[in-house]
Amino acid sequence: MRKIAVVSIILSVLLVIVYLKFKSDAPADPRGYSYAGSASCAKCHSNIYNSSLHTAHYVAALPASGSTVHGSFSKNFNVFNISASQKIVMEKRGNAMFQTYYLNGKFIERHRFDIVLGGIKGESYLSWKGDGLNQLPISYYTKQHKWLMSPGYAPGGVDFKRIITSRCLECHASYIGDQPDKPQQLNGGEQFDKSTLVYSVDCERCHGPGAQHVDFQTNNPGVKTAKFITSVTSLPRARRMDMCAVCHSGNKSEMLRSTFGFRPGDTLANYKLRDFVHANDTGHLDVHGNQVQLLESSKCFVNSKMDCATCHDTHQNQRGNIALFTQKCLGCHSTVNHNYCKIANELNAQLIRSKCIQCHMPAIATRAIISANMDSTFSADILVRTHRIAIYPQETKKILVMFSK
Repeated sequence: MRKIAVVSIILSVLLVIVYLKFKSDAPADPRGYSYAGSASCAKCHSNIYNSSLHTAHYVAALPASGSTVHGSFSKNFNVFNISASQKIVMEKRGNAMFQTYYLNGKFIERHRFDIVLGGIKGESYLSWKGDGLNQLPISYYTKQHKWLMSPGYAPGGVDFKRIITSRCLECHASYIGDQPDKPQQLNGGEQFDKSTLVYSVDCERCHGPGAQHVDFQTNNPGVKTAKFITSVTSLPRARRMDMCAVCHSGNKSEMLRSTFGFRPGDTLANYKLRDFVHANDTGHLDVHGNQVQLLESSKCFVNSKMDCATCHDTHQNQRGNIALFTQKCLGCHSTVNHNYCKIANELNAQLIRSKCIQCHMPAIATRAIISANMDSTFSADILVRTHRIAIYPQETKKILVMFSK
């Protein structure tokens, strides 16, 4: 018995050692050992890190919570009537939130808010069903301040089975692993490994894997030159544009492989084919529009060395800062020639000079169509600023009227 006890103790100790070794060897980030995770960036870059928390990239995907779901759950403000007999009610139950479907006042099904997509012009919501994801039929629209049908849902119908694929997450998240050997069940779509989800667009999505950088800079605090991390400004312009085009070149391109594998400095053509058909289509611009190719078709781009970062600082919330972007324009353009604008007069010439992008990069209504009630649809009145820098006479006339009042 003594020998058995000794052997048992030895085996237990060995198991503990193996467990601890396995635990310590586990990567800190789901993407692998070469990644450090964005939290590690905050140790040395706290100002940039904290500033980035207020950007659209950060809210591209977040866990659903009381602070990330902005629609009302109050009585009389939490109901969307699908038809005379159907309604979806936004409900809170404990710490969870749900969209609940009722038919003739009878409960039919209930689905939880798990992931929030968007957060600027509006929010859509995803719900886990096993290891698959479905989009919930009701979204929240910021401008309207109300719950409405998610884009593309037909009026009068209820659909909790719209499948979310990895293609959606490739731009709204930084990573999620799949389970290709697992049978497609429950929602019939891709089966994900929930534990590997890296929310939103994080630091390493744009700067590349940072574990080696963190280790080196931590052990060599006297070295002020960043090592083992991608400096975006050091890349050729084409590669810098490719970085943004991963997500801002539209969703109509033919995919060659997952862009989760894209690293700064890579050539995007190895991952997705460019969509030249809609390259200059400003008439059907939406939030997933081909903004990179719209910019690349502009004379400003063709005749200069500008790229997306010429105007955008992805670490800062610059939304709606017309004065800031005007100064970006004036960095290359003189205001003198605007005295000869055919549309302007002496009274509003100064106005035009102070609002360059309002005329040359107008905010255009998207094609998003939303179900408003049981039998009708309407334009969502969501404006998206085109990145094709050009002359838009009709839009300019509207802007002159707007700002002259």
